[in-house]
Parts: sequence; C-alpha cells; structure tokens
Amino acid sequence: MAINPDAESPESLAERLRLTLAVSGAAGAWEWNLSTNLISGDARFASMYNISAAQAVAGIAPATFVSIIHPHDQTRIRLAIGGVLRGAEVFSKEFRVNLADGSLRWLHARGRREAADSTHFNGVLVDVTEQKKVEERLRVAQTAGEVGTFEYIDGFGTATVSDQFCRLLGLHPATDLPVRSINALVHPDDTPIILGERNSGSMSEGRVEFRITRPDTQEVRWLTRKGEYVSDSDSKARRYSGVIYDITHSKLIEKKLLLLNETLEERVRERTLERDDIWRLSRDLLGIADARGVWTSVSPAWTRTLGWQQSELEGRTSHWLEDPAEKSHIEEMFTKTAFLHRLRTKDGSYRSLSWTIVPKEGLFYCVARDVTEELENARSLVEAEEQLRQSHKMEAIGQLTGGIAHDFNNLLTGITASLSLIQRRLKSGKLEDLDNFINAATTSARRAAALTHSMLAFSRRQSLDIKGQQINEILVGFEDMLRRSVSENIKLTMSLSADVWPALTDANQLANAILNLVINSRDALADGGEISVETFNVSLDANAAKSFKGMHAGDYVRICVSDTGSGMPAEVIGKAFDPFFTTKPIGQGTGLGLSMIYGFAKQCGGHVDIQSMVGRGTEVSLYLPRAALSEKIPATPAAASPVSRGRTETVLVVEDDPTVRLIITEVLDELGYKAIVAGDAHGALPHLKSNQPIHLLVTDVGLPQINGRELAEMARVYRPSLKVLFITGYTEKATIREDFLSPGMDLLTKPFELDALGAKIRELIDGDR
Repeated sequence: MAINPDAESPESLAERLRLTLAVSGAAGAWEWNLSTNLISGDARFASMYNISAAQAVAGIAPATFVSIIHPHDQTRIRLAIGGVLRGAEVFSKEFRVNLADGSLRWLHARGRREAADSTHFNGVLVDVTEQKKVEERLRVAQTAGEVGTFEYIDGFGTATVSDQFCRLLGLHPATDLPVRSINALVHPDDTPIILGERNSGSMSEGRVEFRITRPDTQEVRWLTRKGEYVSDSDSKARRYSGVIYDITHSKLIEKKLLLLNETLEERVRERTLERDDIWRLSRDLLGIADARGVWTSVSPAWTRTLGWQQSELEGRTSHWLEDPAEKSHIEEMFTKTAFLHRLRTKDGSYRSLSWTIVPKEGLFYCVARDVTEELENARSLVEAEEQLRQSHKMEAIGQLTGGIAHDFNNLLTGITASLSLIQRRLKSGKLEDLDNFINAATTSARRAAALTHSMLAFSRRQSLDIKGQQINEILVGFEDMLRRSVSENIKLTMSLSADVWPALTDANQLANAILNLVINSRDALADGGEISVETFNVSLDANAAKSFKGMHAGDYVRICVSDTGSGMPAEVIGKAFDPFFTTKPIGQGTGLGLSMIYGFAKQCGGHVDIQSMVGRGTEVSLYLPRAALSEKIPATPAAASPVSRGRTETVLVVEDDPTVRLIITEVLDELGYKAIVAGDAHGALPHLKSNQPIHLLVTDVGLPQINGRELAEMARVYRPSLKVLFITGYTEKATIREDFLSPGMDLLTKPFELDALGAKIRELIDGDR
C-alpha cells in the first residue's frame, strides 16, 4: 500500500477525525487522498467496513468503499466518485449499506475538497436511517390520505413539493417545481396556489379553494390549500408550509344539493298534480275520514262505483249505506286495518269492498277495492271443487267396493260354506272331520279381521298398541309364515343386524306390513328370484330428514324388503302409495296394500320409502322411530298357557250387539265368573250405583248415546278403583291407546280370540296394570 510521506502521523489524523465526528454528530469521519486514491477513516468507519482501526487510518481503495453499498445504489455512487476524480468540489450522496451484522442502514456521505490542498477531500458519514423511515411513513400517509405537501420561501422561484402534491396536480413526481408552472394550472378566476414573485402579498393561512386543469387528463378538479408561515432560524426569509387536497366530490354534492333546492318547489308542484291525478282517476275508492268516521273527502271513484255524488257522501258517516245484515258500525271499522264491508249503491244493490285503513295524525286514510265479482267467482269455484271432490269420493268408494268385495266374498264363502257343512254333518250324525271345517271357518274369519285391521290402518284409524318392540324377535317369530308365502323358485334371505335398536311400533301390524311387502315381491318374481329382509340402525340429521316428508331428525330402525323382480318405472313409484292404485289385474288386488303400510308407518311416527329400477328390482324401506330407554320393551312371549279361571268375581258386561253380548257372557260363565249384562249405558248405571260387588267393567266403546269411554268415567265416580276393559271394532278416539286409556284400563280389538278375552279379564282383575 502506498504511503504519503507528507501525511501527518496516524495519531494526529485519528484525533482530528474524532473531533470532527463529535462536532458533526455523524456516524463516522473520512478523508479521501486523491493523490493516493485512498479513503481513510476513524474507528466507527472501520467498524462499518469490518476492518481494524489501523487499516482504516492507513486507507482503503474506493472499490472497497463501494463494496458494502447496496447493489442498486453502487452505480450511482461510482458515477459520483468519478465526478470527484474529474475535479468536482463537493461530494454529497445518500445510499444504503449492508453492514457486517446483517443490518441495512441509510447513510449520507458529505465531503468537500480542502482549499489549501486540492488533493484532499474531508467528510463525514451520517446515519439517516430513522429519517428515511419517517419520510416513508409520511409519504404513505400523504398517499393514503391523498394530501400533498409543499414549502415555499418568499422571493424564491421554486417550491419544495411531495410526490402526492405532484399527483394531485397531474404532474410527474419531483422534489422541486417552479412556482410559475404550479400556478399555470389554476383557473384564471381563482387564487393562485402560491403567491410568488408576480403575485405580491402574503398567502392566506386559512382554506383557499381553487380549480385546476390536470395536464395529464385535461380534467378540471377542485382543490383546497391550507397552511401557515414558519420562522426559519437559518435566514430572515419567511417560509410557508402548506398542504393541498382534492374536494371535487364534495363540490359535486354541493352542486347537486343546490340544484335540488332550486327544483324542489317545482317537484312538489308536480307531485301534487300526480296525487290529484291518482285521486281523480283511481278505480279504487279513496277517502279521508275524521276520528268520528265522518268523510271529509272522497274520490270520484265513489260515484262511479256506488252512484252517489261526492256532495252526498262528504260530511256524513257510512251508517246509512251499510247492509243491515252485517250490523257493523263505522266507528268499529276504523279500529281495523283491513276488512271486508258491503255498502249500498244508489240503485239499491250492494257492493262488497275490501278496505285498507291507515291512521295518521287524527285522520283515517282509506282505500276500498270493489271485489264483488271476485267473491262471486270464488264462491262458484268452491262449489265446483266440492262437486269434484264428491265425484272423486264416489269413484273411490266404487273402487273400494269392487276390490274389497271380492276379497270379503271369498272369505265369507269359506266361513258360510264351512258352517253349512258342519250343520249337515251334525244332522246326519257324521262327527268325523268336523275340526277341518271348523279350522277353515276360523281361518277365513281371521283373514277377514286382518283385512279390516289393515283397512283401518290405511285410514290411520286402527287402534294400535304402539310401544317399544324388539324388531328382530318379531321378524324371527313369523319367519316360517314368510317362507310359506313364497314359492320354491324364490330364495328368501333374512339378514338381521345383531345390534338393532328397539323401535316404537305395533307388533301385529308390523308383521302384517312385512308379510304384505314379501307377497308383493313374490308377485313381481314370476320366474323366480331372490327376496331379502334386512334390518339396520340409521340416524338422520336435519338435511337427511328433509328428503322424507313429515320425518324429523333422529334415530330410526330401518326394515328393508328388496327383490330382484321386474321393478317399477318412475310414474308407477309416484302412485304406489295412492289408495286403490294397483298394477295387478282386476279382482287380484285392492290397491290398498302399500297405502295401508303407509298409514301404519305414519301412526308409528315413521315413514316408508320406495326405490326401484325397471329390470333390476324394488326396495321398500320401513322407518320406525327408535324407542326411548325408558320404554318398556316386552320380552319374547312364552309358550301359550291355559287361561286362568275366575273365582266367582262379578263382571258387568255392557254391549249393544246381542250376539257379542251372548258370546262374552258365555265365556265368563265357562271361566267361572258371574256376569251382569246391559245393552247400553243407561241399563248399566243402576248396577254401578248399587252396593253389589263389581270387579270389572267390560264395555263396548261405540255404545249409543253415552259411549263406553264416557260410561267408564261415570262408573269411576261411584267406584273409583273399578277396572275397565274396552272392546272396540273401531273408534276414532281409540286410535292411540296411551291417549285413550287411564290407569286400570285396557283395550281389546274386535274380532278377538276367546282365550285372549279370558286372559285380559284375569289380568285386569288381578291388577297387573
């Protein structure tokens, strides 16, 4: 490294640099010897460049000086260094440096050639990082708030401006602008932005509004200037610091408001004319009444609709126009907001008016529309709909009669024929094989009872014993019957999930429903195939439940009967649950099977769903709600045991049908009970009021005049602990047992097995319920 022999000692140079740094408050001091082209510095200069203090004093090459400068700034600094080497007197540049600790700082290097020795440049490095951060925050704030700043010193020809100041004026960003160029943008009739050399006087420190024409878009904009004079400690000149911002939008709103105020009177006049036109031309009856119901003003439509002149209506109420049959008063009318009311026309007829009344500031503003024709048309439509419903009803009855009559005739034939054969055998003394005919009659009677129950389930009026049931046990219990109902070329598979929940249902009706579904599948398998009965647990959320009409979110047991038969097209699926709809030939089906299953499922709180594809088969799913944990789940029934006999207890039998009454008394007598009989409630009350012991009341629900349920209530007035057994073929109020029965009561549905009657009587008397 070349050493200048004339250079002062390192100690002397270091001291001089330290004093210079302390006085200037700089981050480091430097000296540039142009003869050796070395730049020396103090300890802080050395720290920046990560060199020793001795190396800093000895000097570094300009290339080393530039090495820590940010790459984006290096070209600009090298050009400035070249200027110094070509004789420039001053070096003053800001640039970024990457320091050894990884930080990025902004520095300002300022230096000047020594007057006594032109080969030496002395200067300082000032850290301006914080100043740059403040300037950036100010720039962001000015841009975001669209506020431009400027400074002007009296007497100067230029002003210092911000980038946002230039943007607001439509100029390219700059740091200084000629005052003449700035003011040239201002409208000739407005105050200049800056009062310069040609504009004598001081600038106002208040708000000054002015228009400019942007040179970039030729758009006229409104701006505001505001500022104040600041004393400059460096000179005696006055310095004005100000801001400008755009107020064009506010000016447009101001202009619109001014225009609105100027035209408001004209618009009010136009609106008044419009209101008068509506009042005069409206087909509706318009009127204004006071608090007493006196009409203060009515529209011409009153005359056109009712025939009365306005002078005949105003100043009066409507009492004299009202229909006497309605017996209404105008004061009562004004307590409502919408109603129908008839008024008399001048020719004596009446018109029906639909009124709307709005009270406001002690007056009633009324609108009445003539709906006489609409009401007459509506009445005609209702009559036509009633006739159509009656026609459909008669058609449905005809379909029901044709289908059900066929089935019942077959069943009655089996009953009557068997009884006739029994009579003939008894007369001739031939007692052998009588059991066959008795069994045939009994089977036909049971099938007729099942058909009746199914029809009631279809109408959702069958008396159901809905409670928690073990679904798998019910299905297993009549699996043999299901297998006997299909032919040998059909494979029946039972796939019952082991963990199926108990569900709310009626065991007997569930068995009938599944049997019906299996028979439907059998009929669809003319050439053989497979039928599957499956059980699952399913949980439906709110979205899934919406896909099934009338269902709620929750847990269900799904019983699925599927087949590999011919399937159904969409139009058949859509009608499958319709009453009397069937695809079977006449006489082979009533069209009530699926309808009855649907009614049964709805009574249980569940649903039925059909999925089918032509040529692929059909799947019918029965959803039953899961039984609550508190539900009493019946155990698997044990083998039938003999009915317990009576112990001379007294039973009051109330039945209006002599045949049924006779059968019940015979059963009671056979079982060892004492029977008291009555044909209706009136005949039973004397016995209930007497002192004779009565252990049980057996009554038909559908008694004449006083029904069985009412009789039971009356009986418990005299005998509060009396047990009651209801017998019913059908009654609407008994469709849900738990809602119909009180403690100590039970219900038996006709027709019933005699053993079932005896068991139920014994159960109630012994107090099992």
